[in-house]
Parts: sequence; structure tokens; C-alpha cells
Amino acid sequence: MNTRADQLKAFDRLLTIMDELRAQCPWDKKQTMETLRHLTIEETYELGDAILDKDMEEVKKELGDVLLHIVFYSKIGSETNDFDIADVCNSICEKLIHRHPHIYSDVKVENEADVKRNWENLKLKEGKTSVLEGVPRSLPALVKANRIQEKVAGVGFDWEKPEQVWEKVEEELNEFKVEVEASNQENMENEFGDVIFSLVNYARFLNINPENALERTNKKFTKRFQYLESKAKILNKPLKDMTLAEMDVFWEEAKRLPK
Repeated sequence: MNTRADQLKAFDRLLTIMDELRAQCPWDKKQTMETLRHLTIEETYELGDAILDKDMEEVKKELGDVLLHIVFYSKIGSETNDFDIADVCNSICEKLIHRHPHIYSDVKVENEADVKRNWENLKLKEGKTSVLEGVPRSLPALVKANRIQEKVAGVGFDWEKPEQVWEKVEEELNEFKVEVEASNQENMENEFGDVIFSLVNYARFLNINPENALERTNKKFTKRFQYLESKAKILNKPLKDMTLAEMDVFWEEAKRLPK
């Protein structure tokens, strides 16, 4: 692995290239924080895909893309005299030191849960009026539900045992079933949301990340369905002309393929 000196040299090289691109490249010169925003979100999702695929080479590349965006925003900030990359680095350093008094001060903690509680309490002392202020409004709903539950649990608003959470899941499922039988569309949607929210909470108690779990299922389903499509193509038979029984044969074959 590279030495600290090598790492700093590489980072300095990136900063130099960013300066050159911003000064000389027509595309880079035109970019603003607003024009970069959707690209940053896209790069973050690509990094997430690489992590789920356990493709370390791709993770390295995608981290580079994300790092480039951080440097790009910092460069733009320096042009307006709002902040530069040093301010960004120092800001997060100060936050980490402040939020880890069990490392940099004399606070004692017993476990990870204590660390999380301290973190949320410190944020409230910093002037935040709600522990939920740090949850971005634009997060996808499933990720947001998980973060909301983590946040409130950090200040003690939580169930004591997984069994209690599962009872809540069953309660919400029964309420959803009632609305389905009543065919009330609005109430069905409300209760379905409660079912998902309670399942996300149960997943948290089992140390399961619901977003990762669902995305793995998406990938698994996609792989199996594409296998089904390939078999249909070999038979020269459109899927819409195949019976469910015929499709199920290939689906079962796909399930036996190496993961």
C-alpha cells in the first residue's frame, strides 16, 4: 500500500488537475454546483452498486469519481471565497473530534449504542431542534425510513426486543388486510406504508440494511428473468406466448444457477 506521503502527493496531483481543468476545459469551466448535483447523485449510486457487487476494482474507480466531485465543489467554493478543500477537510475533522469525546476527551462508552446516543445528543446541543433534521428530504423513501428509525433510536425512542417489533409487523399486516378487503384505496396505501415502515424497523433489529437487501433481490430477480428471456429467444417463442408453466421451468433452472 502507499505511504502517507504517497497519498498526500496523489491528492495534491488531483487538486492540480482540477485547477487545470477548471481553467482550460470548456465543459469544466461551465459547471456549477447545481449542474453537478445530479451527476454526484448518479456517481453515489454507481458506488453503491459496486459495493453490493463486491467489485473492489470498480469500488476504487467509483470512489475516485465521488472524490473528484468533492474536489470540484470545493474548487467552485474557493472561486466565490466561501470555502476551499482545506476548509472542507478541517470542518469534518473538527466535527469528528467534537462528536467522538470518548476518543478525544474523557467521556466513557460501553458499546456502539452509547456512541450513537452521544452523537445524537451532541447534535442537539449544537443547536439542532430535532434529531431528524439530519435526514435529507430527498432520500429515497426506503433509505429515509431506515435513517429516521436509526436517528430516533439513538436518543432512546425504540423497542426493547425484536419480538416486540415483529408483533408490530403482524399488527400492521392485519390492518392492511382489513383495508384490502374493504377496497379502500387511500387506506390501503396508508396501511401498506405502515407495513413497510415496520418491516424496515424489524430489519434494523436484525442488523439487516433494508436497502441493500432489497437491491440484492432486485439483482437476483433481474438475473433470473434475463435467463428466462434468453431461453425464450433460443426457442424463438415470445414470452407473451408462453404459459406460466413453461416459464416456470426456466425460472427454476435460473434459481439453480451459480450466484
